[in-house]
Amino acid sequence: MIHLAFVKPSFCTPTSLHSFSSHNPNRFHIFPRNYSLFSDSRTRSFRNSYMAPPILSLALPSETGRVLSIQSHTVQGYVGNKSAVFPLQLLGYDVDPINSVQFSNHTGYPSFKGQVLNGQQLWDLIEGLEANDLLYYTHLLTGYIGSVSFLNTVLDVVSKLRSINPKLTYVCDPVLGDEGKLYVPQELVTVYRERVVPMASMLTPNQFEAELLTGLRIQSEEDGREACNLLHAVGPSKVVITSINVDGNLLLIGSHQKEKGHTPKQFKIVIPKIQAYFTGTGDLTTALLLGWSNKHPDNLEKAAELAVSSLQALLQRTLNDYKSAGHDPKSSSLEIRLIQSQDEIRSPQIKFKAEIYN
Repeated sequence: MIHLAFVKPSFCTPTSLHSFSSHNPNRFHIFPRNYSLFSDSRTRSFRNSYMAPPILSLALPSETGRVLSIQSHTVQGYVGNKSAVFPLQLLGYDVDPINSVQFSNHTGYPSFKGQVLNGQQLWDLIEGLEANDLLYYTHLLTGYIGSVSFLNTVLDVVSKLRSINPKLTYVCDPVLGDEGKLYVPQELVTVYRERVVPMASMLTPNQFEAELLTGLRIQSEEDGREACNLLHAVGPSKVVITSINVDGNLLLIGSHQKEKGHTPKQFKIVIPKIQAYFTGTGDLTTALLLGWSNKHPDNLEKAAELAVSSLQALLQRTLNDYKSAGHDPKSSSLEIRLIQSQDEIRSPQIKFKAEIYN
């Protein structure tokens, strides 16, 4: 057995270089297995003084950004971080995921098993990153959160990240429920309304969640626009209500208030209804909105067009693949075909256009 050693390791002192050739710095030298360049004490000293290499996502950041994503995780299937991380990476972002839960599969299956991260465990991870100067992020993305204690810790994380980068963009998908049904304890609604919304840069609720956060019943497009205004007044400059059912039509309504007190630019996108139920689409939509809105910071409607067009292409592919496999899409929830749709995520064809409100 032999060991290979580089000619000039960066940790060598001048006196220890006599065993190496100075003529070719790229040449390898071969030593017997029992050869020891340093004594045990020198080895321990080296380990204690070792300087880690630079984190390239910090030293040479991408043009897009570095995202911390705190969401759920499933071993099988695409929801939470599994639905958000890969698309953001395709769009050029460095993404560090923290899994708020780790389950075998999503909870729509007959059974699931796994672990739930608590607030202290989340904070331990944040402290570990901070201890190594790894806590600089341009974006924070949060999705489903199941307890008040964990949500309070997330708010502490927002404050911590903004103390390091005051320009941090916090994109919040306030996962509370859908179609009149709460997914979370009632007390979380109050925390979201009073503490989370004021800290968010962009908010992506569905119709039911927007109603919970504003106290306004949304029964028309005008109601949807007013709900956006109410949310702007509390905090976020960008609001996208990702799905609103009005008179049998499915709409996305977006609103961008570029300066406090100014009238926001608002728009809608008509979305075709697909007769099937998909899991992970809300998580994917928010990730795409983060990704594209950062690339088009003053054009939220363009970002929404790209996000919706990506999503619809992915859903159509998913539907066709289930049909090809002989499965009735209406009989159960469908796992999205995320990996197979990467071209549509990276370079979507805009087929769904925004209509600007006067």
